[in-house]
Amino acid sequence: MAFSTSRKAQITLLLLLGILLLGGFLATSLASYYASRESIRHHIVDTELPLTSDNIYSEIQKDLIRPTQIASMMSRDTFLRDWALAGEHDPEPITRYLREIQDHYGTFTSFFISERTRTYYQAKGVLKQVREDEPRDAWYFRVRSMDEPYEISVDPDMANADRLTFFINFKVFDYQQRFIGVAGVGLTVDAVVKLVDDYQRRYDRSIFFTDRSGLLVLTGAEGGPMGSRRGQALNTIDGLENLLFEVPRPESGNFSYREGGRAHFLNVRYIPELDWYLFVDKHEEGALAGIRHSLYLNLLICVLISFAVLVLVYLAMRRYQRRIAALATTDSLTDLPNRRGFDILAAQALQEAQRDSSQLCAVLLDLDNFKLINDEHGHLAGDEVLRGFASQLRDRLRQADILCRWGGEEFALLLKNTDRHAAFELAEKLRQHCAQQRYAVAGESLQISVSLGLSQWHPGETLHSLLARADRALYRAKQGGRNRVCAATQDEAS
Repeated sequence: MAFSTSRKAQITLLLLLGILLLGGFLATSLASYYASRESIRHHIVDTELPLTSDNIYSEIQKDLIRPTQIASMMSRDTFLRDWALAGEHDPEPITRYLREIQDHYGTFTSFFISERTRTYYQAKGVLKQVREDEPRDAWYFRVRSMDEPYEISVDPDMANADRLTFFINFKVFDYQQRFIGVAGVGLTVDAVVKLVDDYQRRYDRSIFFTDRSGLLVLTGAEGGPMGSRRGQALNTIDGLENLLFEVPRPESGNFSYREGGRAHFLNVRYIPELDWYLFVDKHEEGALAGIRHSLYLNLLICVLISFAVLVLVYLAMRRYQRRIAALATTDSLTDLPNRRGFDILAAQALQEAQRDSSQLCAVLLDLDNFKLINDEHGHLAGDEVLRGFASQLRDRLRQADILCRWGGEEFALLLKNTDRHAAFELAEKLRQHCAQQRYAVAGESLQISVSLGLSQWHPGETLHSLLARADRALYRAKQGGRNRVCAATQDEAS
């Protein structure tokens, strides 16, 4: 009844505290939201979209144009050109060079294909020989014959299990501007899509790319506007049918369209390095998303703070209760479980042994002639010996074994998954170890021995019966001269 009353009082206290915290935080957050909503709405619509578009454009330039700059650097690298012009005798230098490019700049792949030998060099070594009659090598001969210095393509990467890869292919010329091969790097399409998804999450905008003809060339994982996918034309998307006629002419600009009764705002920029258009899209409902997110974030913080306070209060009460419980089940002198604590742990051990049909042994230990230490050196000295003995005994046992102070100078031990023979050997080692120990107390070195009684658990046997047999074995050890181990016989009655 006392526990039930205490439990109800705890729940009542937590509920009242939670209502006060959440009510105060909610009132403050809503008042702040309604006071600032009107002024922030105009600021978001008139200022935020253009500014955010500039930021996204800058980041996309940094992340997507960087591989193009790396490939361009490779095409003009004197080492690569000198090695190719020297005859390509040893593939190890170019392989190491490509591996350094790949590791240092974090690209998915890097490569060089020689026009003279038609050898495909990659960071892992020589991949293959390119051939004009091989359809998968058509891209190389297309790059070789084009007028532009490079191209960007999306193709399977033969060097990496045909993973779809975003390639930047740069033509390489010697010092007399003669074509000598193609070099470049690649990023996985998944990695580029992940970049786009990261921008969309960070800025709460839809981002996609098209080529000059209005075909979608890159979107986030969930696609472009209205779920459109790579390769789809803008004029096939609801609301964007007429945009195709406007986009190729300006290099940047602002546009709008409607979808499902909602107005969308587009900021469009031309990226000459990729020959792509970047679209940053925000619909009308999202114009106030920032302030709404701030409200939701404030409410979330309020909930988290309230929850944290309630959890801390609850944990403090639980810790107090557990400390009381621990004091009731722990021996204050040795920090071992006391008899009550042992009963709880032993009951669990017996259930496990019964369930798993595993072996279990009990050992009772009694310090020999301990009363003489108390009489000759005092009870404080006896306490020091008990503490030292308990510590050394605990250090020589497994973590799964259960050790407790049974009372006075007597200790009880349960050995899980241990048969009678193994338990006897351990008990004998404990006896010998104890006999060799010295305990420094008040400038004196004290020695003490221990007697041990052992019994093995029989299926269906109670803890009381098991310990009773161990106690009788301990009695025989005491009667037999102390400082010895005695085991209960197999057929000994309880």
